[in-house]
Amino acid sequence: MKKSLLYIGLVVLALNVGCNKDKEFLDVPPTDVLQDEQLWNDEGLILSVLADLYDRYPDRQTDYNNSSIPSMVTQTIDNWAEFARFDEAFASENGQYWRHGASEYDYVFPGMMVKDRGEITYWDYAYIRELNTFIAKCATSVKLKQDVKDRFIAEARYLRAVVYFEEVKRLGGVPLILEPLQYDYKGDPAYLQHARAKESDIYDFVLSEMDTVKKYVPSSPISKTRVTVGLALATKVRAALYAASIAKYGATTPEVSLPGGEVGIPAAKANSYYTIALKTAQELINSGSYSLYKKNSDNLTQNFISLFIDKGANPEVIFAKDYKLQSGRVQGWTLWSQPRSNAEEQQGGRLNPSLNLVQSFELLDNTFAPLPINAPGGGYRYYSDPQDLFANRDPRLAATVILPGSSFKDKPVDIWAGYIRNNGSIVTGDNFGAKGKLEPNGPDVQVVGYDGPVNNLEFSAQSGFIVRKYMDPTVGSGRIGTQSEVWWIRYRYAEVLLNAAEAAFELGQADVAAGYINQVRGRAGFTIPLTPGDITFGRIVHERKVELAFEGHEFWDMKRWRLAHKVWNGESAALTANPGDPEAISTRVFALWPYKVYDPGGPNNGKYIFKQVLPGAVTSAHKFRMGNYYSSIGDDIRNNNPKIVKNPNQ
Repeated sequence: MKKSLLYIGLVVLALNVGCNKDKEFLDVPPTDVLQDEQLWNDEGLILSVLADLYDRYPDRQTDYNNSSIPSMVTQTIDNWAEFARFDEAFASENGQYWRHGASEYDYVFPGMMVKDRGEITYWDYAYIRELNTFIAKCATSVKLKQDVKDRFIAEARYLRAVVYFEEVKRLGGVPLILEPLQYDYKGDPAYLQHARAKESDIYDFVLSEMDTVKKYVPSSPISKTRVTVGLALATKVRAALYAASIAKYGATTPEVSLPGGEVGIPAAKANSYYTIALKTAQELINSGSYSLYKKNSDNLTQNFISLFIDKGANPEVIFAKDYKLQSGRVQGWTLWSQPRSNAEEQQGGRLNPSLNLVQSFELLDNTFAPLPINAPGGGYRYYSDPQDLFANRDPRLAATVILPGSSFKDKPVDIWAGYIRNNGSIVTGDNFGAKGKLEPNGPDVQVVGYDGPVNNLEFSAQSGFIVRKYMDPTVGSGRIGTQSEVWWIRYRYAEVLLNAAEAAFELGQADVAAGYINQVRGRAGFTIPLTPGDITFGRIVHERKVELAFEGHEFWDMKRWRLAHKVWNGESAALTANPGDPEAISTRVFALWPYKVYDPGGPNNGKYIFKQVLPGAVTSAHKFRMGNYYSSIGDDIRNNNPKIVKNPNQ
């Protein structure tokens, strides 16, 4: 009996010891999961979370094959093909020709069906929830210094405001959620459902947030990748200008509105928004924190080229997405579009600026004119050097576009479409640098450039041009294994000046507008200042088009000015002869092909002529419908929240 009791006692003791050890084991804090009190009281950890939130800034490349990623129209150096969306460029890649053809796709965003939505939109409340959570949790920290905590929260508030800005640009008013919502698992989610705010309410929120943010972030312009006072001001200027122009020009499209104000801003609010835009821009300008880039002012074209690739104390850049080879964060803009004739790998030639854009760069005497390819009495004009065609034009042209006869990475590009005989017949080839005979029994000679253009040959310069802006001259930037570290500039000082000029013009202050726009034009190389009488709406439109080409502004500008349905109206129109007309129809991408003259013994032998061409892949005209001014809201979103009203024309 005693032995039995002893045995039972030992078992109980062993069990108690085992249970205690198990309890101790279960009480050990996990090493791979951070608790709130650990995370929100550690400056380094909070900064790492914030860095991830920055990385999701809403201009990242979209994966159209992954429906879990919020889709959006985004024109950046990570997404080259989006710049061929309308008339800015031609997409010289077989998989992108649909942008210029397929007439059955007359909707503005053909082939981009995402969750049964007819066009690309942006609705990212998962990101907003994370930002709301960050703001709420960071505020609970007891160990962070107050100024550090305030800055972190202000940065998250900035990112949240930008998300709402990007959503309102596409959708109009959206539900304004400023707290991390929690589901109570009681079966009725109605309390989580919010109706859409007015479009003006979202813009007002963005403007108000910028006023708060600027109080807690650094005023120094040194940082280009985090929020500063300058960035808060620049964002406020852009948002106020968008709201103002929608209020003013939206009055011309009353069918693009909703009775509850979810879409459309009353015209009476326009002057107030323009005033905010101008006043805020002047605050930034007068701060002296930023200036136009002029490090290479003795070479105006090179100066404008360098503006976008110089990351060393660049006074014009306010905010940029940076890339670093050492961290494996690179972008392929140069790889994708470098001239094939001197490519570091067999890549390139994809993004071809359009003749529509090229001829928009005016002459240095402030006049607009198509490129002079024909003689006054008829026939061709002959040029000894193909670059002579572009002489006396805005120097920004050669800094934005690789022109025939120019160079890249100190090597000449090879853009010419073939030989033209004195009888008008053409001798050309169907591949890069193809050879042929100029005489029936003559030798084989090169009859087309190593960059093309060759009709329907992908990666050749089918428009006759190759993009230059943001192209990286660094060795290795055109290799798949290296690529480029050149940054993507989201906000820069020249845009602020142009925004100020536009706001001043709309407020009837033409003299003020002329002063700001002349600063930008003076840096470009214009020596004849515009007078207040020269400042028109067309001038405002034109200056933004050429200064900000391939920076992701054209699409949004055309929408906010309510010009999109007029310019991209679906008509198969000819190339306009009036590049300065803001309402000139521009629905198809035109090309300009140089040919070498073959006329042995003739005065023009070896010279160049140019032909205006419509690339073979351009088989339909871009059509922007009234319903495209605001993205459709998916059935899945409205089914989950019946308080969400449809957009007009949806």
